[in-house]
Amino acid sequence: MDEAARRPEGPRVWRPRAVRMVAYGLGLLIVATMAVLASVLPGDWRFMDRLLLVGVGLAIAATLHLLARPRLEASQDGVTVVNSIRTHVLSWAEIVDVRMPEGEPWPSVDLSDGTTLAVMGIQSADGDRARAALEEFRELLRERGEAAEPDRD
Repeated sequence: MDEAARRPEGPRVWRPRAVRMVAYGLGLLIVATMAVLASVLPGDWRFMDRLLLVGVGLAIAATLHLLARPRLEASQDGVTVVNSIRTHVLSWAEIVDVRMPEGEPWPSVDLSDGTTLAVMGIQSADGDRARAALEEFRELLRERGEAAEPDRD
């Protein structure tokens, strides 16, 4: 084996593109609008009122960040699923299968404990890009996941 083959492969990260662009673009627009509005308000508005107006814009942008935050990260050791609020760290053996039926907004992974977990890091709104990401993740799951069942003939 040569030196390149022995080096561990870096983590592979998938993020939704369309949702991130919309969420961050809208957040920037809202904060900028609130800042401009705060600066052009009549003189009888106090400084704290203006500051709170910009603060509301920042709060809305922070909420929009939760929509843009999801990602799926696959490394040699396992998988990290970051959804809007929660982060799940899984080993490859915990993941039994990944599926994304037609019309679903994102895939879900079936876990070895019988539960499922939404994977918002790949979103159907991205079209072909999402299908390619799902196939790439399935390939990694086949390579690194639990061993195949023995034949029971």
